[in-house]
Amino acid sequence: MRYQDLGDYSDWVEFARARSTASARGRPKLTPAEVRRMLGFQGHATPIEPCVERTWKRDGITGEAISWSVGYGPRTEAWLLRPAAATGSLPGVLALHDHSAFKLLGKEKIADGPDGPDPRVSELRRSKYEGLAFANRLSMQGFAVLVPDVFLWGSRRFADNIVASRAGGVPTSDWIAPDPPEMGDAADVVSYNRAARGHENVVEKYCSLLGTTLAGVVSYEDRVAVSYLMSRDDVLAGGVGCVGLSGGGCRAALLQATSDDITISVVVAMMSTYRHLLDRHVAPHTWMFFPPGLARLADWPDLAACRAPVPLVVQYVLGDELFPVEGMHAAHERIAAHYSAARAPLAYVGEFYEGPHWFSQAMQDAAFAHLETWASRTDPA
Repeated sequence: MRYQDLGDYSDWVEFARARSTASARGRPKLTPAEVRRMLGFQGHATPIEPCVERTWKRDGITGEAISWSVGYGPRTEAWLLRPAAATGSLPGVLALHDHSAFKLLGKEKIADGPDGPDPRVSELRRSKYEGLAFANRLSMQGFAVLVPDVFLWGSRRFADNIVASRAGGVPTSDWIAPDPPEMGDAADVVSYNRAARGHENVVEKYCSLLGTTLAGVVSYEDRVAVSYLMSRDDVLAGGVGCVGLSGGGCRAALLQATSDDITISVVVAMMSTYRHLLDRHVAPHTWMFFPPGLARLADWPDLAACRAPVPLVVQYVLGDELFPVEGMHAAHERIAAHYSAARAPLAYVGEFYEGPHWFSQAMQDAAFAHLETWASRTDPA
């Protein structure tokens, strides 16, 4: 077979496979402890000096702008959204923003804050979310929804001059925010996002030298957010859920694997076996999806399913340009096998939709319904 990305090196694939120690050809049971060791950057994940910076009420939602330190870099900024009419404690859900090669902003991509929609993400929202702020919609279903920025995005992004000076060559085939002339600072948005896309390679090199992975750093910061959400008196005890599209789905799978406090995870448009990604489907993806060392142990679906029988929902999109259909079906079968082996086949739900790489309104509504079912149970597992 000739691979588009490899050309005359296409024979390298089988040569490397024959010399690999990977056990992923079968269906290995990957344990959460193995995942944590492989990802690195472990330890107790606790927000440092969390504080509420601002509150607001808008469009039926009461919001809080919150910040905390994770122990390094700028303070993390997050929004906490609750239905304004709600009283008492609510089930908590972490809404995880995507990658989208758009790092200037994070939470604004999926949530409306105190000042309403951010015009800089309007085209991304239209393309990926049917124009909807899904975190706000989820909150209105009766949830306390925390929407944090994470390492490399928004309040957690690297400074412009650092990104620009260390980005190196930047691929241009990924989805990048458009540069309409009528949007005042659109050129700055595009410039930063393009540079940041290449800068991720530099960050992963630093992670390697520091004995960790980008996936490990991101999942650590998301566990800090989980700890904050669970610390609140207005959030029901017993664990929280998480949901995200694409890079957010990657984060949801990583949280599912590394946090015992996640009691349901919804992974949207971020699932395939690695083998089926070969040829055309490797270059577009973030390093979070390829944590070094995972392929020697198992496969991405094994990571997502490693805490079976904890509930897991995966939404696949058959027209997704970032994942081959064969890889989606193979992943679905692999995850289902893990849950059957855990004697909890109904705790995994795999849903297939038509459309591009997105989290459509219909998909959002289905995800919310799964979260509502989970929240109504006395024993979610």
